Amino acid sequence: MEKVYTAEVTATGGRRGYVKSSDGVLEMQLSLPEGLGGEKNKTNPEQLFAAEYAACFQSALLLVAGKHHERLNPESTVTAHVDLLKNENGGYGLGVKLEVDLKGMDKEKARQMVEEAHQVCPYSIGVQGNIEVQLEVV
Repeated sequence: MEKVYTAEVTATGGRRGYVKSSDGVLEMQLSLPEGLGGEKNKTNPEQLFAAEYAACFQSALLLVAGKHHERLNPESTVTAHVDLLKNENGGYGLGVKLEVDLKGMDKEKARQMVEEAHQVCPYSIGVQGNIEVQLEVV
């Protein structure tokens, strides 16, 4: 594969720490999720991953739509639900549900587009075999 871009972000202090990108565009405090004792108004790694995956999947849908000479409704959305899971050994993992609303599109056609996008999205490919991803067309 040919490298086309490298994102560089440094984390300090773990989940209660700080992240900053090498270009300074991303710079923020992190916290545990509020329900796990974290602070209000601070993000956490699961929210960041959900934002990344949703945006990437939306781009994959746009790519797939273009291949099929379709135009997605600009109001179409991808909502990523990222679960922090605890296993029986005390370790942690992630679970993902992608809720896709291709507004105005026939549900069967939308389902086909979502399945195809799942095959080309870099995040879907990257987590394959490691994180269970549920696809839901609404």
